[in-house]
Amino acid sequence: MNNSIWFFDNIDVFQILCPHKFKEFEKDHSFNFFKKGDYIYFEDDLANKVFLVNSGKIKIGYLTEDGEEIITSILSKGQIFGEKAILGEEKRNEFAQALDNEVSLCVVSLDMMYELLRKNTEFSISIYKFIGYRFKKLERRLQIMLFKDAKTRLLEFLKELSEEHGFKNAVSGDTVIKHPFTQKEIASLIGLSRPTLNILINELQNDKVLSFERKQIILFKK
Repeated sequence: MNNSIWFFDNIDVFQILCPHKFKEFEKDHSFNFFKKGDYIYFEDDLANKVFLVNSGKIKIGYLTEDGEEIITSILSKGQIFGEKAILGEEKRNEFAQALDNEVSLCVVSLDMMYELLRKNTEFSISIYKFIGYRFKKLERRLQIMLFKDAKTRLLEFLKELSEEHGFKNAVSGDTVIKHPFTQKEIASLIGLSRPTLNILINELQNDKVLSFERKQIILFKK
């Protein structure tokens, strides 16, 4: 069974951080492109860049001493990773890998990031608030992963998913969730095997708690 923690970020950092938003940095800015399976960086690589997802999905994780892959997050458009470099991390303690065939990233050097932080007070406050927000969510998810049973983990995950990607059906009152994850990714993010996840989904569907489709989940009004 995979052991994982997940988090979602409802802040579109791309809108506040991408150097294209700042004219003096635009000429030195470019996008990097990756295909499924490509690594953006490995554990112990030099931490001298920050990355923003422009398109596609990125998997963040690390390997245990036994060679087991632990997934800590799956990120999509508008989200940031590698941000611990801003706080002084010198080497990566995780890997980042492309999950889609067409992944493009905005790559911000650490020098450029520090320059942006120095010259833009509002930007600086937003970034540090964002990093604090991420650490708090990560800590809360870790507590859930350590102390909750499989079904509770799934229900907590769906609750958070509804907050990030859901809306109320005005007629039925049900919560409709349009999300970017595959069942395999969901299983990895909440530390379950794919068969266990399928069993739990079937149980919840039989109990009329939800309807689960490929890119849409409906949580029925109680």
